[in-house]
Amino acid sequence: MSGHSKWSTIKHKKAAVDAKRGKLFTRLAKEITIAAREGGGDPAFNNRLGLAVDKAKAANMPKDNIDRAIKRGTGELEGLELVENVYEAYGPHGVGIIVEVVTDNRNRAVADLRHALSKNGGSLAESGSVAWQFTRKGYINITEKVDQDELFLVAADAGADDVQFSETAEIYVDIDYFQAVQKALEEAEIKADEASLIYDPNTPMELGVSETMQVMRLIEKLEDLDDVQNVYSALDITDEAIAEMEEAE
Repeated sequence: MSGHSKWSTIKHKKAAVDAKRGKLFTRLAKEITIAAREGGGDPAFNNRLGLAVDKAKAANMPKDNIDRAIKRGTGELEGLELVENVYEAYGPHGVGIIVEVVTDNRNRAVADLRHALSKNGGSLAESGSVAWQFTRKGYINITEKVDQDELFLVAADAGADDVQFSETAEIYVDIDYFQAVQKALEEAEIKADEASLIYDPNTPMELGVSETMQVMRLIEKLEDLDDVQNVYSALDITDEAIAEMEEAE
């Protein structure tokens, strides 16, 4: 299982707690609002919005919340002006980190990032100093049991770069073919549990368990910030580190 999928698994286990605190719904609403603002309020003609709405539905976000978020994005409802930013950072042991932020107050967001990083062995990096370690890709995760040969052929024929099988099926695809792969899966009646654009590390860094734990703790602190949408690291997350983290909880 890839590092991205492993970290996603950890995040999914936290999702129920986040939902109770309202944090998950707030994050999803921001994503929907931004998508609707950029590409219109119809998910059928706005792929990014469609992905955001599907993610919200999967998290059992109420329909009224989804509709309000869309209307804020299209201007039918008033709301705070949201801006998107991508920040680069270094974690403990020099691990590269990408942080996606959606905020109504850029100064607050940067201050919160700096504080969380400095308290956990990290620091903000100059633009371009970390991004080269990642490639922007489409990522699709499928948890249902599927015929591996059929899935591979469907995805590869539509333009997927890589299909990996472990506890789940993972598809990595160039962003130019992302929609084509999604459509091919729909036509083959293969249900995706997650479909999103990610920053995929080119060469994940391998660290010992204790060092990996330090980076993972920083990532958790960053993800807990109100303005942070997603965090990606150039870290190879081992099964041993995950086991130790779960045991600590």
